[in-house]
Amino acid sequence: MNIRERLDVSAYLVIGRENCVQPVDEIVAAAVDEGFTCVQLRSKVSSAREMISTLDKCAAQIQRLGKSDSVALLVDDRLDVVLAARELGIKVDGVHVGQSDIPVDVCRKFLGEDSIVGLSANSLELVTAADVSKIDYFGVGALHATSTKADAEKTLSFDELATIAEFSPRPVVVGGGVKVNDLRELAATKVNGFFVVSAVTSADNPRLAARELVNTWKTFA
Repeated sequence: MNIRERLDVSAYLVIGRENCVQPVDEIVAAAVDEGFTCVQLRSKVSSAREMISTLDKCAAQIQRLGKSDSVALLVDDRLDVVLAARELGIKVDGVHVGQSDIPVDVCRKFLGEDSIVGLSANSLELVTAADVSKIDYFGVGALHATSTKADAEKTLSFDELATIAEFSPRPVVVGGGVKVNDLRELAATKVNGFFVVSAVTSADNPRLAARELVNTWKTFA
């Protein structure tokens, strides 16, 4: 069984050096150790080479924890970075793209059938119109307005998320300013998981923040 078949988006960390109070790989290690199931490297300020170096460190941390076969390591937008990292022998499991990024069919062509391709969607219309034969999950939001995703056009209500979860043919993970106090209502929508950035990466203690998020989600999901 490959990583695509084991994909778990229940606790999904999005991380880049511009969001972090500690080194990226150290926060990734703490979050994965506390039960986060998916990691996406997303940075708008890092060079390609810096992202590749960071992926190398993150992949090594995930391997050290014995979770390389169960925790997916993805990259936001940068298909070139994924391909270059793989060429260098780094275990990167796929890519996440937005509606205006590289098309999902192109991502699938270059990454192959064993890789993960995620797609952002902020409405039921976009979810139901997508070619889901090429993707593995939807990243949906924003739940709240958030400084880490300044281009998010709108927020979605819990009722809207419940409708998306009901009709989506692929797993749905929701983010955008998600905090611990949101998780009970979010789980009630029957989405498959939550994603966070600053709730972990900017926390005074990222490990404790990750633990609280994972345990709270498991309580209600």
